[in-house]
Amino acid sequence: MRLALGLLLLAAQPALAGQISGDYLEARTCDVFTGPCFANAEMSLGGKEAVMAWRVDEGGWNNINLQGLTVAVVTSAESTIGDTGVFKYNAGKMTSVILVDDKASPEQRVALVNFAKTQAAEYTQNVARVQPVTMSFENDHLAASGKFQAGELASIETRALKKGDCVCTNEEMYYQPLTKARDITPAYTSTLSYTGDALNTSFTSHGQRSAFLGTFRR
Repeated sequence: MRLALGLLLLAAQPALAGQISGDYLEARTCDVFTGPCFANAEMSLGGKEAVMAWRVDEGGWNNINLQGLTVAVVTSAESTIGDTGVFKYNAGKMTSVILVDDKASPEQRVALVNFAKTQAAEYTQNVARVQPVTMSFENDHLAASGKFQAGELASIETRALKKGDCVCTNEEMYYQPLTKARDITPAYTSTLSYTGDALNTSFTSHGQRSAFLGTFRR
């Protein structure tokens, strides 16, 4: 009886550290769905910036429930960021900003930052600022439509790739996502922007094949 009651109580507890899942959205300042010729033309010129966002649908981190909260990492590097799966670019020094959901409690903010640093460890070695901000995040995986907004600081808006988006007819998923994600779909970025001052740079781009929609689970 005691064992059965213990198992019942355990099952009733919310999923926490090590049991977390939700939606992922990423966009960069270079095409990720492209042909090698176009990618080579952008090398060292584009793709130095990226925004990565996670919305927790279920679970938590470090024994803190994070359900319904969002966190994002904005990264700026000296050169093109990217891994083709065959070789990896040397992006040089990278600086990042972590944006945390302003609905989170102080304990939840600490957990969100730790989660983001774990998910994007390579891109959060040098964090210039952690900033709470109002966030919204929606992913429609069937339509490859994603929308992320972090106040006036950062935004991503995507749509599905269309036939007219192919230029050289040799396009492929040239880059891999920057973090470990599932159910990945490349998408067309209608808007990508970061207007904050913590990185000593801001960026805005429109009309690139530069986004990934996906999910995550740990």
